[in-house]
Amino acid sequence: MFWNDNGVAMVCGRTLDWETSDEPRLWAIPRGTRRDSGPEAGPHAIEWTAEYGTVAMQGWACTTTEAVNDAGLSARVLYLGSTDYEPADDRPVVANLVWAQYAADNFATVSDAVAGLAEVRVASLPMRGQHLGAHLLLEDSSGDSALIELLNGKATVHHGRRYDVVANDPPYDEQVANLKLYRPWGGALGIPGDIVSEERFVRATYYRSHLPAPADAAEAIAGVFGVVRNCQVPYGAPDSRFDTYPTWWASATDLTNRTYYFQSTRAPNVVWLELDALDLSPGSGVRALDPRDVTLSGSIAGALEPAELDWAVA
Repeated sequence: MFWNDNGVAMVCGRTLDWETSDEPRLWAIPRGTRRDSGPEAGPHAIEWTAEYGTVAMQGWACTTTEAVNDAGLSARVLYLGSTDYEPADDRPVVANLVWAQYAADNFATVSDAVAGLAEVRVASLPMRGQHLGAHLLLEDSSGDSALIELLNGKATVHHGRRYDVVANDPPYDEQVANLKLYRPWGGALGIPGDIVSEERFVRATYYRSHLPAPADAAEAIAGVFGVVRNCQVPYGAPDSRFDTYPTWWASATDLTNRTYYFQSTRAPNVVWLELDALDLSPGSGVRALDPRDVTLSGSIAGALEPAELDWAVA
């Protein structure tokens, strides 16, 4: 969700839910870092040099699940099983595993990202042997937002400040249509409590709309975490369709003050990383840590250690 109308700070938040832990690793990646989509992406695989410094969350040792850059642009991917990737053409290719990283590395605003991403084609590379669909969310410090879904072999772009809640399947338009079943949108049903994607979308949309105005950025962060926690799947809770997919962690990103917050659902403490406290200049070196470390609390800028990029696609 994206709370972009509170008058204090532009704050977005999300959960990461999967059958197994994504083994998250948090990275600080400076401007000037060379990246690519890997040879598996084919002859049109793009290579690039990061124009912006980023704080990036790595999952499964092969993908960027989300990233925020020092210009105030956030990019994140969520699973979307309905994805149908675009057919091959002559455009440069970005692997789905680094789609979010490419956006955060190269663009300062949502509008720039939407235009620039139209010039590349997203190709699916396997993540631990599985080809997975995803949609891409973009938010910036002006409050602009966009959602890009690859449906029926073409990109569907929802661009504008009103795109402030996203979940997994079904695609966005169907999620919005489903809202009409519930009383706040004219239907007969009360606010639901199941952990399926459609009902979490309803809850996030409803509770986001009722957040009281925050007094400061800290209250804005707390408000976003409050709604996100309402949509978390407790460890061990069965999903009626998929067995068990718990929430492993939740995050919130203050785009106004360029601060990334993280909480593991296996730890009681919240940690955060201020981009303005990091040296992200070219040549400053890549740094990383495991944000689940229970000895960490509060600001963790000083806890990052030098590291080598070990993405499978890097």
